[in-house]
Amino acid sequence: MRLSVVAVALLLLPLVAVLASAEQFDFFYLVQQWPGSFCDTQQGCCFPDTGKPAADFGIHGLWPNYAKCRSAGERELVGEMGLVDMGLRRKKCWPEYCNDGNPLSLWEIKDLVKQLDQSWPTLSCKSGKSMEFWSYEWRKHGTCSDLDQHGYFAAALALKARYNLTAILADAGIVPSDDDTYFLSSISDAIAEGTGFKANLECNRDASGETQLFQVYQCVDRSGKRLIDCPLPMQGKCRDRVKLPPF
Repeated sequence: MRLSVVAVALLLLPLVAVLASAEQFDFFYLVQQWPGSFCDTQQGCCFPDTGKPAADFGIHGLWPNYAKCRSAGERELVGEMGLVDMGLRRKKCWPEYCNDGNPLSLWEIKDLVKQLDQSWPTLSCKSGKSMEFWSYEWRKHGTCSDLDQHGYFAAALALKARYNLTAILADAGIVPSDDDTYFLSSISDAIAEGTGFKANLECNRDASGETQLFQVYQCVDRSGKRLIDCPLPMQGKCRDRVKLPPF
């Protein structure tokens, strides 16, 4: 018996829905920031309502990313040829805001809140509530991760715990200091040796304009479980020597 076109379409709908909901990306960035560098700027920082965080790298986010920037924002011209206006293409290097109808629920991550307060605190002066920070990261990045809410935050926490950047740098003699500076290559080598994988580094400027290590971008496979060598180089605004200010 031949199936009608309508029947075939109905059978394929679940598969289409699954494919549409699965976000396509190539790897994650696990981004951790040094709190001393976040605060030691002209803008400064504010502590969350849970108090001053530990002097330790804190999670900024777990961000799905493309290995190669893609064209986005194309507009089709309606006509016999079905042409595409190539002039309206723009580059998109990561997916974001994939499901605004899925806000973060505290209930879903209730068993992780203590760890999140310690490892993923906000330093922004906008609210002082880390839950708002987590909600933003989930809405912008987590909804594109193909992970549920609990799995997304648990993955970031597990990776941070497995590879303690503060301890890895300290073992290499790279410790917070008001006066000392460190070769950027020494920091990069220490992280590669301590984790087994190369990471990307980002710097910012302190209130007097000196360069300081700000964020470490570790690359993670699509499962969110294993580190990989970063497939993309990064222009992280760093110089040959950088500071790691106390917090």
